[in-house]
Amino acid sequence: MAKDDLTSARKLDHLRICLDEQVEAGDPGFSDVHLVHQALPGLDLDRIDTSVLFLGHRLRSPLFIAGMTGGHPSTTGINGRLAAAAEHFGIAMGVGSQRAALENPDLEGSFTVVREEAPTAFLCANLGAVQLRDHGIEWADRAVEMIGAQALCVHLNFLQEAIQPEGDHDATGCLEAVRDLCTDFRVPVIAKETGAGICRETADLLWGAGVAAIDVGGAGGTSWALVESLRAKDEETARQGRRFAGWGIPTVVSLCEVAGTGPVIATGGVRSGMDMAKAVALGADLCGMALPLLRPAVEGEEQLCAAVGNLHHELRTAMFLTGSRSVGDLRRARTWITGSTRQKTKKRKGE
Repeated sequence: MAKDDLTSARKLDHLRICLDEQVEAGDPGFSDVHLVHQALPGLDLDRIDTSVLFLGHRLRSPLFIAGMTGGHPSTTGINGRLAAAAEHFGIAMGVGSQRAALENPDLEGSFTVVREEAPTAFLCANLGAVQLRDHGIEWADRAVEMIGAQALCVHLNFLQEAIQPEGDHDATGCLEAVRDLCTDFRVPVIAKETGAGICRETADLLWGAGVAAIDVGGAGGTSWALVESLRAKDEETARQGRRFAGWGIPTVVSLCEVAGTGPVIATGGVRSGMDMAKAVALGADLCGMALPLLRPAVEGEEQLCAAVGNLHHELRTAMFLTGSRSVGDLRRARTWITGSTRQKTKKRKGE
């Protein structure tokens, strides 16, 4: 099988496994975060403002439809429905890795559909750090052009690559490639982990390289090591994937490490509007969500819009009960951090 066919087939494998198998591992830490209740909120729930400003773009809520899929004809409809929801709700959306379509332009339709369905939405293109290193600004430009993106996510997925027998096992030169890209690229660059989190030291390197935002992509949601264990052809690869299923920095811990240093997206185990509210209170600018929206996106536009609407209703309720008229107010809401997350972060916000 040709290399581009292998990449496309792998995308379909990933989608099938995420839909049919248990792929979550670890604890993102949201159960240890407690928003302080305000018994006299002094607000009208129906007039709460969930809008945010991110990288110069006004969005109607901090919900970010995180990159999920693309690169195979069977994924076109899913990306189209996700994009239509992003347009309807006025929120940001990312696409899955565009590597397959960059290798084989015949697959571009699984990505170009997002701009067709979301003509005004804030869209993020997606390219792996290794592909950026190997192909340079040409592939970055093509990824952005493909969907008319306002930003480019450069994903860091070396845990997944290490488990994949066919993975990219050489991580040298990737930081330098990011730095070269950020020097004079036409859209903001977002550094994005994919489930193992970003620590303070890595964040410092990325800010120094010139990224405009960081998506912490913490542990506790979809485990790509576990996904790779489920598609493994041999038992040793499957065993290694299971061993590393819980590897990484929990999302809340990673968020606490990175928040306050620049624009931050909290992705990884965000499963509810309440989780979104907690992430914003801890310093997140946007809250990325993928797996909880995948099944509704497969089922249909009505189910997807209902799921997104429920998330927003829960977010507004949490804002109301913390006395937060706006997302800016929510960022100043007091929180308690308990349990193992408190031990890892060694601080409680608001004290």
